[in-house]
Amino acid sequence: MKTGYKQTEAGVIPQDWEVYTLGDLAVVTAGGTPSRTNSRYWNGSIPWVTTSEVDFCTIGHTEQRITKEGLNNSAAKLLPPGTLLMALYGQGKTRGKIAILGVEAATNQACAAISLKGGVFYKFIFYFLASRYDAIRSLSNTGNQENLNGAIVRSIPVSLPRDAEQRAIATALFDVDALLGALERLIAKKRDLKQAAMQQLLTGRARLPGFSGEWGVKTLGEIAEVKTGPFGSSLHESDYVRDGTPIITVEHLGQFGVEYINLPMVSSSDRQRLRAYTLEAGDIVFSRVGSVDRNALIRPTEAGWLFSGRLLRIRPDSHKASAPYLSYYFHSEDFTASVREVAVGQTMACLNTQILKGLAVTLPPLAEQAAVTAVLTDMDAELAALEQRLAKTRALKQAMMQELLTGRTRLISPQEAHA
Repeated sequence: MKTGYKQTEAGVIPQDWEVYTLGDLAVVTAGGTPSRTNSRYWNGSIPWVTTSEVDFCTIGHTEQRITKEGLNNSAAKLLPPGTLLMALYGQGKTRGKIAILGVEAATNQACAAISLKGGVFYKFIFYFLASRYDAIRSLSNTGNQENLNGAIVRSIPVSLPRDAEQRAIATALFDVDALLGALERLIAKKRDLKQAAMQQLLTGRARLPGFSGEWGVKTLGEIAEVKTGPFGSSLHESDYVRDGTPIITVEHLGQFGVEYINLPMVSSSDRQRLRAYTLEAGDIVFSRVGSVDRNALIRPTEAGWLFSGRLLRIRPDSHKASAPYLSYYFHSEDFTASVREVAVGQTMACLNTQILKGLAVTLPPLAEQAAVTAVLTDMDAELAALEQRLAKTRALKQAMMQELLTGRTRLISPQEAHA
């Protein structure tokens, strides 16, 4: 064992850290729900938190509010800002999530309120519990529904440094969270700007410098070949192999192109048999059923792949329309709305080749298509770079949490912590 560290029930930690249960450090209570049948209890001035709002965040606003009368006639309790909340149960992966109250509020009974005692910094405990999310979920009781409860929450072990080190660790992680928040806001702003640019440039409401003149209106059938994928009898799941030619289906149509997640593959003999459904760079594939406005441009790296029977392939005539321009056009709000409008089917929206061929497309000359595409491509590249930076910053935060919250990396020396 590394010098200056010790083995505990919570793992290996620095010698000057101590292990407590959360019940040693805090009072843990649950909230309540005023009667839904009494209108006097609701739409008041007191914020009321449900587990849907507990999501590793600071809660400054709630969807629902209760009255003072509702508070007094239920098990709900008024909690001060800085109180930690943990979701005891809920849909999906809600159980075990943590949040900080940013305002005075009450909670429902599915939220555990963690009111820390003196000498414990709430932001440190917030990050510590967030880092133990999976382990906390594993503590759930068993039965028809896995839940946490107050006793389980109180039993959670906490490795605790002294106050000065708690604050140093929490401040470092809070600074990374602030950077993440700034990046997320910048990405949202850039997405809005791109959407606005698409609305202007793809409709001719705004023209790039040097371009003028009338645009033309064509049906998709006039500028592209449209083909449906292989019928179900031609391809079955049993035909899939571990290594072969990928087949694109609906779930692989992402916002920025084809997503390489769980791609099914077929053998070389099946590829030859299904060669009529081969994709080329510049093809655009559309969902034929369900989310019929989903589509993706085929890039050179995907040339030679196949498309499934749940897709339609559009192959533009390069003398009439630019494939990248059409891809942007197909993602515009006006076009996606028109696709949903013409889809058929009572239980599930469906497209076919004739419907798609009949859709109208407004096109500028090829030179203007190329210029508009260049502007939007630059915006996409900027967004992709920001998304990559966001992913790296999230990974950095996870690594920092692993190091700082276990004491493997110290921000201040043991001597400074004791000072």
